Amino acid sequence: MSYFAHHVFFCTNQREGGEACCNNFGAQKMRDYVKSKVKALGLSSEGNRIRINSAGCLDRCEEGPVLVVYPEGVWYTYVDEHDLDEIIEQHLQHGRIVERLKI
Repeated sequence: MSYFAHHVFFCTNQREGGEACCNNFGAQKMRDYVKSKVKALGLSSEGNRIRINSAGCLDRCEEGPVLVVYPEGVWYTYVDEHDLDEIIEQHLQHGRIVERLKI
C-alpha cells in the first residue's frame, strides 16, 4: 500500500529563451492553487493522504502544462483553475479519471 493515497506532481520547470515549458503557463501558481484547495477542502487526512509537489522537467514540454497523479500514473494537462477543480473533485475525491484532460 502506498504511503499517499494520491501523490500529485506538477511540472514547474522554467526553460530559458522562450522554449516550451510548463511554467510559461503559470504552473507554479496552479500548483499552489491545488495545494491550498486540497487543504481548504480537508481532503488530506490520516487515512487519505494527498501530497501536492513541484517537480522539475517531466519531459512532456509540448503537452504542457502537465501534472501526474500517482499511484495511478495518470497524466493530465490543464488550462485553468476550473480544469484543476475538476481533477480535484473527480480524481482526488472520487477516484475517477478525468478523460477530457488526460494525456
